[in-house]
Amino acid sequence: MKYRLFGKSGLRVSELCLGVMTFGTEWGWGADYEGSKRLFDTYAEAGGNFLDTANRYTEGTSERWLGEFIRSDRHHFVVATKYTLRDRPGDPNFCGNHRKNMMRSVEESLRRLDTEFVDILWVHAWDGITPTEEVMRGLDDLVRSGKVHYIGISDTPAWVVSHANTLAELRGWTAYVGLQIEYSLLQRTPERDLLPMARHFGMAVTPWGVIGGGALTGKYLRGESGRVSETSARRSERANRIAAEVMRVADQLGVPPSQIAINWTRQRDPSLNVIPIIGARNAEQLRESLGCLHFQIPPEALKALDEATAIELGFPHDFLASDNIKDVVFGNQYHNIIR
Repeated sequence: MKYRLFGKSGLRVSELCLGVMTFGTEWGWGADYEGSKRLFDTYAEAGGNFLDTANRYTEGTSERWLGEFIRSDRHHFVVATKYTLRDRPGDPNFCGNHRKNMMRSVEESLRRLDTEFVDILWVHAWDGITPTEEVMRGLDDLVRSGKVHYIGISDTPAWVVSHANTLAELRGWTAYVGLQIEYSLLQRTPERDLLPMARHFGMAVTPWGVIGGGALTGKYLRGESGRVSETSARRSERANRIAAEVMRVADQLGVPPSQIAINWTRQRDPSLNVIPIIGARNAEQLRESLGCLHFQIPPEALKALDEATAIELGFPHDFLASDNIKDVVFGNQYHNIIR
């Protein structure tokens, strides 16, 4: 395992992050205590130090077990958790981005994790009603208090993140250094705005869903069942075509399809700092995912995957990229300008 800087910071994190949403069986499909410990040990023995959880995962069991597993060497591990999602159904202040929920949620996460600080706190999802100033000032207060070291944001429009980081820069507050999004061969829409924004701000990108809920392993093409419903976009005709292409490349290279799917997110754009989140329900699945560290997808195979999964960027991206617009914007000198 090698390490990457976490965005525009000096924090060193593993090149693969372990998502621990599977720690606990409360949701009907995770790992029990012994299985979760094996997952943790397998990842740690491979050199992994970066673990991602949330206040809501398995009704708090994920944080509690993770806190127990890291206790003997707390400062070695980089622990990321999240706030925003509800802790008490029916109570409007036990959810959302606002300061009251932020402070309560973080305090409860610290108790479950049995730690005095979290290394990274993610805003889990944008609620659309809390003022950006309130969120950023609250997060800055948590960093200044020492309860949080770095902040990131997940599942939020690019314009909101841009506004927040610009505001933080102008006011001397802590800015987001990480962006968590769904990104995979099945879900490439972040290429329109979210990924260019992350590049501009120097943010680390931690994509979730990199194997498309298992669809990119080809299991649905093999007739296997899963948690994804048959009406999901992950089981559509397009998804099946993409999964078949992933399987073709995997057969060509002699590796499992899951490793192709993970490495595509790592390799596609070298200008981005991408640290995929991998999850597993057992140690065997995790070891298979970790195998992606031992090879790279060759350029020609990477190109084939790109072409098979390409999306239209839409307006204004396609408009600005058209030859006639580049000609009038750059005075017919686009190809002579070093950018």
